[in-house]
Amino acid sequence: MRLIIAEKPSLARAIADALPGGQRQDGAIVCGDTIVTWCLGHLLEQAPPEAYDPADKQWRLDRLPIVPRQWQLVPRPKARGQLAVIRKLIKQATSVVHAGDPDREGQLLVQEVIEHLKYRGPVQRLLVSDLNRPAVSRALASLRPNSEFQPLFEAAQARARADWLYGINLTRAWTLTGRQAGHDGVLSVGRVQTPVLGLIVRRDNAIRDFVPHPFYPLWVDLQVAQGQLRAWWAPKEHQPLDEQGRLIDRTPADALAVQLPGARGTLTTLDQQEKRQAPPLPYSLSALQVDAARRHGLSAQMVLDICQRLYEQHKLITYPRSDCRYLPEEHLPLARQTLASACQHDDTLRGWLQGADFTLRSKAWNDKQVGAHHALAPTGKPADFSQLSATEGHVFRLIVRNVMAQFYRPLRTFEVKAEFTLLDEAFRTRGQSILDPGWKPLFTTREEAPPLPPLTQGEACQALGAGVEEKETRPPEPFTDASLIKAMMNIGRYVDDPEVRRTLRDTDGLGTEATRAGIIETLVQRGYLVRQQKALRATQLGVALIAALPSAVSTPERTALWEQRLRAISERQDDPNAFQHALLEDLHTLLRQSDASKLRHSLQTAQGEAAGPAKRSGTSKKSYARRKSTGSKTGSKTGSKKSTGSRSSTAGKRVRSRRTD
Repeated sequence: MRLIIAEKPSLARAIADALPGGQRQDGAIVCGDTIVTWCLGHLLEQAPPEAYDPADKQWRLDRLPIVPRQWQLVPRPKARGQLAVIRKLIKQATSVVHAGDPDREGQLLVQEVIEHLKYRGPVQRLLVSDLNRPAVSRALASLRPNSEFQPLFEAAQARARADWLYGINLTRAWTLTGRQAGHDGVLSVGRVQTPVLGLIVRRDNAIRDFVPHPFYPLWVDLQVAQGQLRAWWAPKEHQPLDEQGRLIDRTPADALAVQLPGARGTLTTLDQQEKRQAPPLPYSLSALQVDAARRHGLSAQMVLDICQRLYEQHKLITYPRSDCRYLPEEHLPLARQTLASACQHDDTLRGWLQGADFTLRSKAWNDKQVGAHHALAPTGKPADFSQLSATEGHVFRLIVRNVMAQFYRPLRTFEVKAEFTLLDEAFRTRGQSILDPGWKPLFTTREEAPPLPPLTQGEACQALGAGVEEKETRPPEPFTDASLIKAMMNIGRYVDDPEVRRTLRDTDGLGTEATRAGIIETLVQRGYLVRQQKALRATQLGVALIAALPSAVSTPERTALWEQRLRAISERQDDPNAFQHALLEDLHTLLRQSDASKLRHSLQTAQGEAAGPAKRSGTSKKSYARRKSTGSKTGSKTGSKKSTGSRSSTAGKRVRSRRTD
């Protein structure tokens, strides 16, 4: 008997549909000599500290750091029944097929069950990224040895253990320090959630501490040979300028403005060039979350939940938790048929389809850029919009649009930059005209600079009028779901060290495609963040925690470099044991820095928003994303008052290894 173990029931049903027969039984589907069963997310989780030593059930600083000598996994309470089903079936199996999701965590989720049940027979790997029957059938015909994915498993296992060590020890240390400082509640610390909180706290501090100052741009309207245009003064360095080169004293601008009308000058520098812009690539999950937040006001978690429904329930899109923005080359010949089928029941999509040219080939079709996943794409199943919510329809259209755009011509523009000299001063302007809109009509993008009249190097000009505007500098914008997800994707921009910034340029940033939305929601649930309309703001508790922690815990360098090492492990370029050894050295250093007096001071002086009621943003209680959430249950209080902190008071119970904060 061949046993296929899927990551979740929806995937198991899709696999069974692609096999002959199909008879349901308790916890499995029988398809001839193949039985398909499933996990329910993680069936196993890291054992709590007291499983290794009963003395660690009580939280004590002198017991830290807690480091298991022999790691243990235990069944999740609600998963015992399904684990028993798999245990019974695996004893009868002559071969096993691992059908976890095609990513690092999917590899861990099923393989840890196979190893926990001590199966020693042959194991193959099934990679399914599209739940439609033809795609599943092709995947079933292309099984690979599971041993090929052992480095991926080792990387995921190293991540799970490192998160446990980091979260358990630092959460216990700062919670106990918090008690000494008078705070009755769990202070949860995680290797991703805390740097994300640090980003928001530092942005909020910059907004709060911002002192605006006026600046004075000077414009001049010029008559040129074939029309008129407006240009702006570029003050010389000896003028009173701020760091951005803006004039902060109005006096020289007013003096020049008086002299300009009627003045004659020359076009001294002219840069004209035609530019071609390829269509935006198909979406990764994070890129989709950014656009959906901007265009439709959806939180990152809402987008993830919608994508899971479009993938699992409606089967309209391919695997959504992807960090890739490229598509396999084998999909290109099928694209016309796939898109035509996907678009047939929606006027907007049909309109886009009519403008597509399927003889074109964009850079999106590139096998070299496709790893375990490819970009989000429609499966080709016709979308019944009467069965979709409005937000599901919005997200589906975005996904289809970005694939459809690959069959539109590039956007061609003519861009002009010009510098005029009048009264020995430089005045600059720029303009753009569209030569071919290409893919642009599919996108509601903002307009760039308006076109300029035709210009010739060296031509004369005359000033018609001039004026000075009074403007004021503005503080940074608070983070939103869209800008925070983008910051997590491009975390190197928030690193000061140029060497580290270069190192981080090619890494995945903070968190993963599957975890970023959950990290944001976890911070809200734990009372560290609140939503104010679209803005995400830190609470007094969140600000106080960041102020009290060592800066290394709340800045992105460490966790982003973790991801780099984990990727190296998955590519056989690093060793899991060396990774854990380095982490333990780091932990010892950090634990020595817990300081009750510093924490007491920060709790008393922190500025921030009042904590709101903890709730998830736009998610259903039975959401699949909740099973794969990204918070870290990192410690639990015993022998003391019940915590009055946030939902992180579950912390010293069991840590689900799927979580990555």
